Formats: sequence, C-alpha cells, structure tokens
Amino acid sequence: MKITLKVWRQRSSNAKGEFKTYQLDHVSSDMSFLEMFDILNTDLIKKGEEPVAFDHDCREGICGMCSMYINGRPHGPLQTTTCQLHMRTFKDGDTITVEPWRAKAFPVIKDLVVDRTAFDRIQQAGGYVSINTGGAPDANEIPIPKKIADEAMDAATCIGCGACVAACKNASAMLFVSAKVSQYALLPQGQPERKERAEKMVAQMDAEGFGACTNTRACEAECPKAIKITNIARLNREYYSAMVSSYQIASAGEGAG
Repeated sequence: MKITLKVWRQRSSNAKGEFKTYQLDHVSSDMSFLEMFDILNTDLIKKGEEPVAFDHDCREGICGMCSMYINGRPHGPLQTTTCQLHMRTFKDGDTITVEPWRAKAFPVIKDLVVDRTAFDRIQQAGGYVSINTGGAPDANEIPIPKKIADEAMDAATCIGCGACVAACKNASAMLFVSAKVSQYALLPQGQPERKERAEKMVAQMDAEGFGACTNTRACEAECPKAIKITNIARLNREYYSAMVSSYQIASAGEGAG
C-alpha cells in the first residue's frame, strides 16, 4: 500500500506545531497503525531525521496510551484503540491525517504525545477504598446481583485513554469520571467513601480545566471500551446526593453553633 501521512510535529509544549507530510510506499495491510508508524520512524532515522514521538505500551488495547486523532476521530475510523486499528481499514493511496488529543487539560508534550496526568490526579482525588478486603474472598461471601456486578465490571473496563475528551466538543471528562465513580458506587466495598469520592473527583475534574457535558454522546460513540453515558447520569446522582448531604451537615453545624 502507498500511504500519504500528514502528521502533527511539535517539538515541545511551548513550541509552535505544524503538519509534516510523509510518503510510505511499503505498507502492509496486515500492519497495525502503530506498526506503520514504526516503519515511518525507521525511515526517518535512516534519513537522519527525528522520529515522530507517540505514546504506546501494551499494544493490546488495554493500556490506553496510544492516543492519536486520526482523520478527525479519536483512535481512527473504528471504535477501538489505535494499536488495534489495522491498515486494512484504509485504502491504497489514502491520505491520513494524524494529530494529538486537543484539550486544554491535555497539553502536548511532543508531537503526538500529550500529558494525561490530569486523569491520574482525578483518580487520586477519589481516594482509596477503606475496607480491608484481605485475600480473595469466596465467590458467594458477598452476594451481589449479577446485573449490578455486570454494570460495575463494564464501568471498570475504562482504560483512561482520553478518547472521550478528544471526541467531546467541550473536552469534557465526564464519561471517564463517571466510569471511575460508578465502578465503586455500585459495589459494597465502595460505599463508605461513596459521597466524598464523587464530590472530590468532580471538583478535581473542574480544577483540571475540562469542559462541561452537554450530552452530545460523542464520548460514548468513540469510546474504545463502549462505556455507556448511563454512567454520567449515575455520576450526576452521586454528586448531587453528596452535595445535599454536605449542605445538611453544614446547616446542622451552624444550627448547633
């Protein structure tokens, strides 16, 4: 396959970026998208040019690092991670435009690499589960309805790649935050810190500069793990319940004073 690549090159966060055009004429349709980038970088190194910086780790669709905006869509034309996207998805002679995530809270580090540590700080704000679960308990020791267990597991599949933010016109992180809140809110182990977790994670999300959710559902459409926006509805309920509780406690304290 012959492919024309238009790749965003940016030396650092403070440098001005621009698109560079590259031609590849030895691309196999069986290659993954990242393998194709390996070929590009090998060619650039042979020419004495600087290779394109991009994030990757597992290349198995579970680490969430391969954040590329491909032809106007996070991770490309299929609802999957970039590393699981194969070149057979494209046609011989195609022009492919590749950019980093575009969000205030995800500043560009270099080329296609963005700083996604805002997600880490949001999770850290949620704190830990205080219940000491010890070793692996017997399957029936804590009865949990299958529907609830399935919903919690579905939420827990979020890999924190940031595609939801990249897809949203507001750069909202609500799908990510709602998945992380939901997986604990649904299970018994997550109950002690339930209200505090929702309140602190939403506050941190806002502090990081992510936009508001306006329910366009673009996040759900592009999420490689098919996280549902029903989690956002749950997050809203968790957050408002936490706020009401905080208000009631504060009002009771003022009354006692």
